[in-house]
Amino acid sequence: QVQLVESGGGLVQAGGSLRLSCAASGRTISNYGMSWFRQAPGKEREFVAGISWSGGSTFYADSVKGRFIISRENAKNTVYLQMDSLKPEDTAVYYCAAAGRIGVPRSQYEYGYWGQGTQVTVSS
Repeated sequence: QVQLVESGGGLVQAGGSLRLSCAASGRTISNYGMSWFRQAPGKEREFVAGISWSGGSTFYADSVKGRFIISRENAKNTVYLQMDSLKPEDTAVYYCAAAGRIGVPRSQYEYGYWGQGTQVTVSS
């Protein structure tokens, strides 16, 4: 079993930055694709960014491309999401997810492990 704990969310003004962290425990995630999803009130959970097991490949939703960067430190069993140039529409609960296998699916239904989420609020 993998336990995921997100941190780093908060309230920030538009144009500001936040760095989210996702710490894994229970077993290593070094062989797993990892992703960040987000869910705004009244909306479905959506894919934000994903990273391959090695960190060699990254993937982004069009809405965050050029503003967010996903990275990982397998030695620390941790994944990060650097969010710059934040917009009010980025406001959501952000979730870290582990695919449980090599590969970075875009669908939330292919992820077996989830964190509890961290709130990100961007004021205009």
